[in-house]
Amino acid sequence: MSAHIIVGAEVASEIRTALKEEVGQLKEQGIHPGLAVILIGDDPASHSYVKGKEKACHEIGIYSEVIRRDASITQEELLGMIEEYNQNPNIHGILVQLPLPKHISEKAVIDAISPEKDVDGFTPVNVGNMLIGNDCYLPCTPHGIIELIKRSGQPIEGKHAVVIGRSNIVGKPVAMLLLQENATVTVAHSRTKDLASITRQADILVVAVGRAEMIGAEHVKIGAVVIDVGVNRNEAGKLVGDVHFDSVKEVASYLTPVPRGVGPMTITMLMKNTVDAAKKAACVAQEK
Repeated sequence: MSAHIIVGAEVASEIRTALKEEVGQLKEQGIHPGLAVILIGDDPASHSYVKGKEKACHEIGIYSEVIRRDASITQEELLGMIEEYNQNPNIHGILVQLPLPKHISEKAVIDAISPEKDVDGFTPVNVGNMLIGNDCYLPCTPHGIIELIKRSGQPIEGKHAVVIGRSNIVGKPVAMLLLQENATVTVAHSRTKDLASITRQADILVVAVGRAEMIGAEHVKIGAVVIDVGVNRNEAGKLVGDVHFDSVKEVASYLTPVPRGVGPMTITMLMKNTVDAAKKAACVAQEK
C-alpha cells in the first residue's frame, strides 16, 4: 500500500478562500479584522514566519501591523507595547513571535496579552478554557492538525491516538483536542521506554519531537493516519519532518508531507482566530 498524502497547503488554501469571502462581508458591515505581530531580534526563522503571516493577512484582507524591534529592547518596553495593542480597538489579535531574547520572560509576555486578543491561544485563560472544553482561541498548530484529520475524512472518535512530544505549543494541546474528539490518547516523550511498542498501537500518530526522520516504518501500525509536525534539515541539508516519509508512506493510510503539510495550516488557523476575534469584538461593542 502507499499512503494518501494529506497536502496541508491545499486544505489551507480552501480555508483561506472562505476566510477571504467572510472578511469581505465583515468589511461591508464596518468590521475590519486587524492583527499585530511583534518581532524581536534577528532570528532568520522568525523573520521567515512573520513574512508568511504578513502575506496571509494581505491575501485574506486582514489589516496587519508588524512591529520589528532590536533584541536590546527591555521587557518593560515590550510589555508596554503589548498593553497599547490591548487597548487598540483596530487590533483584534496580538502575536509576539517566539523565541524571545533570553533577558525577556516568555511567560510574562504571554500573560500580558489580553485573552480576547490572544489569537495564538497561549495565554493561561485560553489554555484553561481549552482544557475544560469552553469556547476559546485554540492554539494554531494543534487546531490545524485536527482540521487536517477531519478534512481527510478519517474518524477520530474511538480511535487510539498517540502523540509523540509534550510541548506546551503542540504536544499537550493536540492531545487534549484529540481527547475532546473522543479519541483514546497516549502521550509519549523522551523518557518513554520502548517507543515503537507504543506508537505501533496508534490509529492516529502525531509526531512533534523536532528530530529529523526519527520515526520510521517500524514505528507505525499498518493503516495508521500519521501527522508529521516536525521541520528539520537532514544531513544533506534537505527540509524534512520528524517522520521518514519514504518508508512510512508504505505502511500508513494517510500521511502529511514536509513541507506543505501541517505548516500552512498553522498560519491559516491564526487567520481564522483573528477573524473570529474581530467578530466577537464587534458583538461586545454592540452590546454596550
